[in-house]
Amino acid sequence: MTKPPLPTRLSGPAESPGFLLWKISNAWQRRQRAALQPYELTHSQFVLLATATWFGSSETLTQARLSQLCGVDPMTTSQVLRALEAAQLIQRIDHPEDPRAKAISVTKTGRDLARKAVVAVEQADTAFFEPLGSDTKRLVAMFQALVEGNERADE
Repeated sequence: MTKPPLPTRLSGPAESPGFLLWKISNAWQRRQRAALQPYELTHSQFVLLATATWFGSSETLTQARLSQLCGVDPMTTSQVLRALEAAQLIQRIDHPEDPRAKAISVTKTGRDLARKAVVAVEQADTAFFEPLGSDTKRLVAMFQALVEGNERADE
């Protein structure tokens, strides 16, 4: 019996959940890039714009809150918001309760773009996850459990 090339308990990458997640994630990201290309949005820009549109209708969003809601690190959030602001999709306005903070507000142009882009993103998701059929709901529940379990572990 020959010694395996790596000290692993697995017989190969096809048994590694992390490796498979990486491959699936890359394939999904390619699909999302293609779906968002007509809207001239990166996926990070879409996530922040859509999240700001969704939650901004019910709360005053700061950059820190938006970062938390999206699960995007604060530095990336700042960079992406600058790009969205330059494109006039969001604006930073005086926070109504905290004079030191700025509130993130989605412009009408930003809301209109988010409404169009979310349709394309959801269509891309539907096509990507179609091979799972009715198991997609189970996959979503497993993803939710992983998010929740890892958010607790990060605290």
